[in-house]
Amino acid sequence: MNNTMIDVRDVRKSFGSLEVLKKVSLQIAPNEVVAVIGPSGSGKSTMLRSLAHLEQVDAGSIRIGNDYLVQDGKYASSAKIKEITARMGMVFQHFNLFPHLTVRGNLELAPKLVKRLPAAEARDRASALLEKVGLLEKGDAYPANLSGGQKQRVAIARALMMNPEILLFDEPTSALDPELTGEVLQVMRQLAEERMTMVVVTHEMGFAREVADRVIFMADGEFIESGTPEQLFGNPRQERTKTFLNRVL
Repeated sequence: MNNTMIDVRDVRKSFGSLEVLKKVSLQIAPNEVVAVIGPSGSGKSTMLRSLAHLEQVDAGSIRIGNDYLVQDGKYASSAKIKEITARMGMVFQHFNLFPHLTVRGNLELAPKLVKRLPAAEARDRASALLEKVGLLEKGDAYPANLSGGQKQRVAIARALMMNPEILLFDEPTSALDPELTGEVLQVMRQLAEERMTMVVVTHEMGFAREVADRVIFMADGEFIESGTPEQLFGNPRQERTKTFLNRVL
C-alpha cells in the first residue's frame, strides 16, 4: 500500500483553446483535509471534477489509492472507472438533489441501485446520517420544502450513504445565504474531526483557515502555493497569493 490517497501528476485540460489546467500535480494523504482557494476561473472546480471523472483530462495521471483513473492520458476501463469513482462522494454547489424524491428517497437511491443494499439497511443508514446532519425529522420532506442549508446538509448525507473514502466539495456554500453557511460548515467541520479525507474548493477563508490541514492557492490553471493555513494565510511566499489574500481577507 502507498500512503497517498489521491495522486495527481502533470494533469492538463483545455476547453477549446483555453488551457484550464496546466500540468497540475497534487498529492493528498489519507485523512487529510485540503482546501483549494483562488480567484474564479482559476481551474479549481475543473480540477476537482476531474478527480471524480466528471471532466476528462487531456494528459497526465490521476491515481486514487492504488488504482489509476487515468495514466499518462489513458483512462482505465469503464468498469474500473465506476469502481474507483464509487469510492468518492461529491457535494456540489447547487445540491443536485432529485426534486421528485423525498429526502430519504434521495439518500437511499444510489446504495440500493449501485450497491444493492437491502431496503431495511438503506433505511437505517439514511436515518443515522440524517441524524448526523441534524435533519432526521425531514426524512419525508421534498427538497422544495427545505432551505438551502438543509438541502446542502442532505446532499452531504447522500454523499456519505455510499461510505466513501474521499469527499469532494465544490463550493458547497457559495449558493447559500450567509446565515445558512454556518450549519453546512459545521457538518463539514465534524467530518474533518472524524478524519475523513476531504478536498474542498471554497471561498470560505475562515473554514480553510480553521479546518484544513493544508491550503492550496490556485490561479490561472496552476497551483501557485500550498502550505499549512498558518503559513499560507500568515506568511504567503508568492506575490500572486499575497495579492489574492489582500483582496479577500
